[in-house]
Amino acid sequence: MRILGIDPGSRVTGYGVIDWTQGKHHYVASGCIRVTGERLDEKLLCIFQGLTQVIQMYRPDESAIEQVFMARNADSALKLGQARGVAILALSHAGLPVSEYSAKKVKQAVVGSGGAEKSQVQHMVQTLLKLNACPQADAADALAVSLCHLHSLQVLTRVGAATASRRGRLI
Repeated sequence: MRILGIDPGSRVTGYGVIDWTQGKHHYVASGCIRVTGERLDEKLLCIFQGLTQVIQMYRPDESAIEQVFMARNADSALKLGQARGVAILALSHAGLPVSEYSAKKVKQAVVGSGGAEKSQVQHMVQTLLKLNACPQADAADALAVSLCHLHSLQVLTRVGAATASRRGRLI
């Protein structure tokens, strides 16, 4: 299974791709879409086209995106929400199921603390995926979203298996 994680942003949108094969996760790719354009419509189109290229290149089976957090600045929150909406549209347009996770849940899944700093997320992503170098912050956040989604899928699978075995079903 291949998972695409997205860390949406109005200036930089991070993406991270991991594979889950034979009970192990493996790094595939990560990067950042640097948003260009003067007008809002140009910027949103840049995000859509960039993610569409990433999806076509890596052909993920699942996708996950970080939820919008409440920013202090309403204008920033609105721009982030628009970028996130376009990212969800790109994922949905490609026929991918989209799961959403709060920043706190992503940090808990990867670092063990919902209040972790960006540098801690970067370090743990590098460690968990056995990367030679620390990924750029937005790409690390996107990889963390991918890892969080994988962790959630594993928990759901274990819970489903436990529930089925308690009911006397064979799996």
